[in-house]
Amino acid sequence: MGKTRDTYKYYFKKGNGIVHGGITDNLERREQEHKQKWPNGHIFQVGRRTTEDAAREWEKKKGFAYERL
Repeated sequence: MGKTRDTYKYYFKKGNGIVHGGITDNLERREQEHKQKWPNGHIFQVGRRTTEDAAREWEKKKGFAYERL
C-alpha cells in the first residue's frame, strides 16, 4: 500500500499576487495563520492532496522551502 495523500500544496494570494506558498495538512488553519500577516489574503489550493514527500519536493522546487534544523 502507498503512502497517505494527506498534504496540500497552496499559494497564499493577496489580490492577484502570490505573497507566500507552501504545504500543509490543514488549509483552513493555515489560511487563518497567514491572515495574521496578510488580513486581506486568501489561500488557493494547488492541485490535489499528495504525499508529504512529494509536497516537500514541490515546495523546494518552487523556492518556498527552508532548511529545517
